[in-house]
Amino acid sequence: MKTKHIVALIVAVAFMALAGYYLVGNKVDYSLFANAQASGGKVQVAGTYDAAKGSHYDVASNTFSFYMKDSTGAEMPVKYNGVRPNNFEIAPSVVCVGKVENGVFEASEILTKCPSRYENSGKMTMPQTTAPSQQNGQS
Repeated sequence: MKTKHIVALIVAVAFMALAGYYLVGNKVDYSLFANAQASGGKVQVAGTYDAAKGSHYDVASNTFSFYMKDSTGAEMPVKYNGVRPNNFEIAPSVVCVGKVENGVFEASEILTKCPSRYENSGKMTMPQTTAPSQQNGQS
């Protein structure tokens, strides 16, 4: 083998090892608040916004805070450094990515499930197809 090929192979293997390391290191698992508090690491918690306790956005510090319940009913205050997501109050579910610090879930990301305004309204119908080859008039 030529020296160029050997160097290229070493660089490619090193790049693949580095990519694998970062992929494994950035993996964030779904969890419950109890597990998130015990682990102390970065997790995703899915749940619902507790509308009865409301939410608060502080313009001066650009901080959004609210209470969230996970799937077991455990509740925890959530603090997010950023603006309130669109449609937050009407979202059927919320996913927060972050970690628990001093009894507060410090979120680095908030994802909301969009409510479907056409669901069960009869206004939108999906075409019924049995095979991908029948779509768009192809046979």
